[in-house]
Amino acid sequence: MPADLAVIGLGHLGLPLAQAAVAAGIETVGYDSGPATSAAPGPAGATAPAGTAATAGATDSTLTAAEIRRMSAAGFRITDNPAELGRVRTAVICAPTQLGADRALDLSAVGEAGHTLAARLRPHTTVILESAAHPGVTEDYLRPILEAGSGLRAGRDFHLAYSPSRLDPGNRTHGIANTPKVIGGLTPACTESAHAFYARLTEKVVRARGLREAETVQLLETNYRHVNIALMNEMAVLCHDLGVDLWDVIRCAETKPYGFQAFRPGPGVGGRSVPLDPNYLPHTTRTPGHPLRMVGLAQEINGRMPQYVIQRCATLLNEHGKSARGARVLLLGVTYKPDLADQEGSPAREIASRLLDLGALVSYHDPFVAGWRVRDRPVPRAESLYEAAANADLTILLQHHRTYDLQGLAVKAQLLLDTRGASPAGAAHRL
Repeated sequence: MPADLAVIGLGHLGLPLAQAAVAAGIETVGYDSGPATSAAPGPAGATAPAGTAATAGATDSTLTAAEIRRMSAAGFRITDNPAELGRVRTAVICAPTQLGADRALDLSAVGEAGHTLAARLRPHTTVILESAAHPGVTEDYLRPILEAGSGLRAGRDFHLAYSPSRLDPGNRTHGIANTPKVIGGLTPACTESAHAFYARLTEKVVRARGLREAETVQLLETNYRHVNIALMNEMAVLCHDLGVDLWDVIRCAETKPYGFQAFRPGPGVGGRSVPLDPNYLPHTTRTPGHPLRMVGLAQEINGRMPQYVIQRCATLLNEHGKSARGARVLLLGVTYKPDLADQEGSPAREIASRLLDLGALVSYHDPFVAGWRVRDRPVPRAESLYEAAANADLTILLQHHRTYDLQGLAVKAQLLLDTRGASPAGAAHRL
């Protein structure tokens, strides 16, 4: 059966978008080139045990198996048959993009999705890119792939647009339906076609001037987060040196009704929205002589936080007559965000690795992570939280999951370092 929408890429962006589309009554098919496993309906409609991933590309999704089964009951299908892409009116590419070792954005998954779609692209189809991208990707990279593979011309034979994803995993207040969606098209007609699609999913759609403006919205929003977290991380170090309670400073400052938005420090910055420094953009996209120096500085500051956490750990242990070598250290929460299983970009792995370098005996507890590896070696998982905290020389809160009773942990733990400022004042050492 043909569908109205194909979502290409069923990871942390694609599956929630498909869920919103299904909820809006849009016939939706999900395409992923990875081998289907069993948490979601495959081409034959089979389902699998709760808790498994929908496909190989969906292991980081925030959707539960039960939610995916409900989508299946409403008509959602997952396929690895690219022929199905030629039967839809709208195709949204949600392929993953990450920074490579050279700090350049890896667009290979977007290119693969574009080639697959191009071979089946029909006239009048609306193609929208939602993957993280630097300005120019949709027009200069994706458009030639689609046109060469299909023989069709963007803006004349099919619509092409970009919409930055504003998905905030775990946010119980803002979802796709009530978060304004920004869209920008190659032509005004492309913009209106994308507007018509997203208007079925969300309460408000905001038109950008064009593709590059919409792409730059993603750039600005992501860099804004990283720059402000970097400021707070610098304030955390300063306030510790001055003997000032930063968390109380933030509490007071956020009462100001204008000109201030509260961000909070932490052991590092995780997540999938990576900051894009123009110094690492393709030469065709760079601006001459005007790099975003603040973005590069923010990356440097945030990148130093795991080492700062290690310094605080060593100092705390020394103050209590203990050495980091041989110390039993318990890490609480190894995901990048509270109450989620996603570990993308979490500073926990680097902190654990540095502790191992110091000779510490590292274990972890996380209600969302059943098994965890550092340097390709399994890290022991604490089954009894309070017992493990009582036996550890140092307990470090890296992520504040809702299930953690920090007042109780502060009583049980020999030493507790809270990197999230979540414990009651005076109950623990705070970052």
